[in-house]
Amino acid sequence: MPRKIVYAVSFLTFLLGVALTLTSMSLPQWISYTSPSSSPPSSPPVRVTYGLHSKCSSLTGTCEPFPQTEDCKGDERAFCSLWRTVGFLMNFSVVLELACAVGFAVIMLGGRGKREQGWKMVGGLMGVVAAMEAVGMGVVAFLNDHDVRFQIGWSLDTSTILCTLSWIVLGSTSVGLAVAAYYLPPEDDYEQID
Repeated sequence: MPRKIVYAVSFLTFLLGVALTLTSMSLPQWISYTSPSSSPPSSPPVRVTYGLHSKCSSLTGTCEPFPQTEDCKGDERAFCSLWRTVGFLMNFSVVLELACAVGFAVIMLGGRGKREQGWKMVGGLMGVVAAMEAVGMGVVAFLNDHDVRFQIGWSLDTSTILCTLSWIVLGSTSVGLAVAAYYLPPEDDYEQID
């Protein structure tokens, strides 16, 4: 059965995973392209980045919403569906992370009974969040490798790395909580009477 210290450490690592998730979503750097400018040799490189909901270019110095309606016509409909699915998965994972935070609060502020049974709910939710983020990251990697808009020179960027770290942290925390529940002796060292 997990003790208070196990839940406290799990909660801190969970918060790290949430911070990584939120940062990966807020940065428009899931996929990027950097090319040297063909003008004078000292000019800065041209950089284009795609985020979940925006596309940024160093040529204009601005970001615009992405994908837009014209990006989703004809053969590009599948790309838009997949990209929007990733956005949905990441947004929904934040909602589940909020539910997980509430679960941690109830468990840590509750009594021994909550700690004995609560790990199943919190660990399960963290596992679902980790799986959703892994699927989202996998779809972005697939699009980077196979979609025609991302030819040679495009690469996965900072947000993809942060998302990967997030689901690894959350998945590991979920597994660690389950291992602690099965292998730690009961709290207060009471022995069960048979």
